[in-house]
Amino acid sequence: MEGSTTLSADPAGRRVIESAVVRFAGDSGDGMQLTGSQFTLSTALAGNDLATFPDFPAEIRAPVGTTFGVSAFQINFGARVIKTSGDELDVLVAMNPAALKVNLVDVKPHGLLILDSGAFNERNFAKAGYRSDPRSDGSLEAYRVIEVDMSQLTQDALKDAGLTKKEALRCKNMWALGLVYWMFGRPRQSTIDWLTGKFAKRPEIAAANIAALNAGHAFGETAELGEDAAAFSVPPAEIAPGLYRNVTGAEALSWGLVAGAAGAALKLVFCSYPITPASSVLHTLAALKDYGVVTFQAEDEIAAVCAAIGASYAGGIGVTSSSGPGVALKMEAVGLAISAELPLVIVNSQRAGPSTGMPTKTEQSDLYQAVFGRNGDAPLVVLAARSPADCFDVAIEAVRIATKFMTPVILLSDGYIANAAEPWRLPDAEGLPQFPARFETDPEGFHPFKRDPETLARVWAVPGTPGLEHRIGGIEKASESGNISYDPANHQEMTNLRRDKVLGVARDLPPQGLEAGETGDRLVVVGWGSTYGPISRAVDNLRGAGLPVAHLHLRHIWPLPLNLGALLAGFDKILVPEMNGGQLVTLLRSEYLVPAESFSKVTGKPFKISEIEAAVRARLETGEGKA
Repeated sequence: MEGSTTLSADPAGRRVIESAVVRFAGDSGDGMQLTGSQFTLSTALAGNDLATFPDFPAEIRAPVGTTFGVSAFQINFGARVIKTSGDELDVLVAMNPAALKVNLVDVKPHGLLILDSGAFNERNFAKAGYRSDPRSDGSLEAYRVIEVDMSQLTQDALKDAGLTKKEALRCKNMWALGLVYWMFGRPRQSTIDWLTGKFAKRPEIAAANIAALNAGHAFGETAELGEDAAAFSVPPAEIAPGLYRNVTGAEALSWGLVAGAAGAALKLVFCSYPITPASSVLHTLAALKDYGVVTFQAEDEIAAVCAAIGASYAGGIGVTSSSGPGVALKMEAVGLAISAELPLVIVNSQRAGPSTGMPTKTEQSDLYQAVFGRNGDAPLVVLAARSPADCFDVAIEAVRIATKFMTPVILLSDGYIANAAEPWRLPDAEGLPQFPARFETDPEGFHPFKRDPETLARVWAVPGTPGLEHRIGGIEKASESGNISYDPANHQEMTNLRRDKVLGVARDLPPQGLEAGETGDRLVVVGWGSTYGPISRAVDNLRGAGLPVAHLHLRHIWPLPLNLGALLAGFDKILVPEMNGGQLVTLLRSEYLVPAESFSKVTGKPFKISEIEAAVRARLETGEGKA
């Protein structure tokens, strides 16, 4: 399990620990996401490996002090490779009773609670649904508790700053951050520099926040907090040398699309409509106009995907992005791109559904939609990113396949991947994949469905090319001319060609391998998408305990890798953890007739390592062979 492990003491007397999981929680107006992101930046500069988990409400502003409005930011950081944001919390910083109530369940026994006692009053207890004060009714006996009146201490530190009480209290998140910086020996300078730049036009606000940050740090240095809040040290992680930066999944995916367009020597045209949690991709790409990126915020989801299709028809690479509800609206137009056989990338940052569902909570429940969710026999390629950093490579792969095979590609991310952050080693730009798109220029023998005999991709003719005038669209076309055709035999042929082209992508993929273990182990855990981290750590732990378990993780969801069936046949048991009702399991069973077993979770939160470990142990203990 990822969490703190005491190693020794350093020369400064700090307790050296291998890793720690910290969560900041408060009202959505308390600045918890900002506080967490600044702690993340400081931690990265200290050389630790890390993974984060921002968690915030769907409401723009829920009533202050209620559980509906609690916003939290979790970070797991350490001196070893970090693969998840952590199972249980070592430290919870709770800015009010509602934050405590929502997050206490995730704190490990004997974990540390740092409470803003200034917010713990009868009014806030009632708002949070407490019938009594949790500090005195025995609710917190299993934990170490530190009460600090952060609200008052922040006001005291800023009494000469010339701010109103309301303005001063907005700085208490920086006070809390300063205290936690002291606790873990984090440098403050990166946050000071950020505040100075952020509030360059309001230097008094920058100065107040910096004063609150320093006051919280000074409190930790001078207060007698005892063993419960002893200073800790987390040494730098041993990672491969190189230039690193923190990256969210939305950022990495955006940059991967830019790199993919450059590799194809095409203009990137990104057409989208805002929706949680996909909007960050639009925001990121809108800032990259200097790199030849065109962004278009459409009036609705259908207009966005149709504009992207138009961009591809005109010789660019059209990309559209949304979440599950928006992708559902786009699907008729995606069928048009399949019929017209145009390259198109559709990014789906999945969230909990159905319908509006839980917009800010993560899920993997759109696999069926991606593989099957269109009218008619309408095949396309489906890829899935496993982590924030992996989004970069998967986005490049999506553009490569789309342009080589003249097909739409759905790239599945999710809310956790989109918002979470991890260190990313910057690649050598000169070494990025190059796969220049090929355009038809010769009028001799041209028709729009003339195909490459190897890939079955149709030729790509840019409108306006002399002698290559043509029409494409959603009505079935004759395979030998591109004219409208209602001929039964032609429809059969075109349906088969579209199917075989997409299935043929599998021949262009590397063989599927194992992340850990070997063929012949009793059980293989098969994952896709953001389950990678908890599965990987769980399997490492189980193998360390001598158990015969392997890990296989899929990037290519459709078509599946050519060797996957033979690989799965080498295991007695197959367990598939998914944040859905068992969608990949259905695909594996139907394609390979294997005894794959679903391990489903749809709570809006990622899997815990301990959950996967327990599920694997339970199945290994049954002693059954192949089903």
